[in-house]
Amino acid sequence: MTSEDDGQHAARVFDALGPAYEKAFAHSQAHRRSLDRLLGRLTPGSDVLDVGSGTGRPTAAVLAAAGHRVLGVDVSPVMVDLATRQVPNATFRCVDVRWLPLRERSLNAVCAYFSLLQMERAQQAELIGRVARALLPGGSLALATVPVDVEGVDAVFMGQPVRVTSYGRDGLVDVVTAAGLTVLDEESVLFTPDHPEAGPEPHLFLDCGKS
Repeated sequence: MTSEDDGQHAARVFDALGPAYEKAFAHSQAHRRSLDRLLGRLTPGSDVLDVGSGTGRPTAAVLAAAGHRVLGVDVSPVMVDLATRQVPNATFRCVDVRWLPLRERSLNAVCAYFSLLQMERAQQAELIGRVARALLPGGSLALATVPVDVEGVDAVFMGQPVRVTSYGRDGLVDVVTAAGLTVLDEESVLFTPDHPEAGPEPHLFLDCGKS
């Protein structure tokens, strides 16, 4: 499967999930705590990129409500439409972040909550490197994933077939460090999405900074 095929498949999955995805993850307190930690590091009116912005809630909504300039990008046109209607004080674009130009030293923060899991490892590492270069000195990356050591594994997510690639905790920290970022804080939890076909899954939240 090519990179373009991966992006199209991810778009179909999240087009199908739509608002159900937001409902399934709305009670994630670890996600909220990660956003609170990020807000504590941002200066007023920061420029933030939300990668895989979904329905816009909670990430873009929380950041925009705090007065930050938020650009959300997602491959799913259904998600982008929902986000645009739900979070009118942020900007959303339907685009694959792998092809999105990122100007060096242009962003105060980037959020990537569970949005890299359908990319190959080389693509994940390349994107984290580009994100690191796009951050201003003192900038932040809020990164969350399912920390399992798998590559190209077929799975079912909320009733939708997906192909998952991820790093274990140490492998992801190595990628972040190689990109020139420092892990400032981390939180690991076991979370069960609110969906009849979902089971408990490990979640890892990394707060990363650029010195």
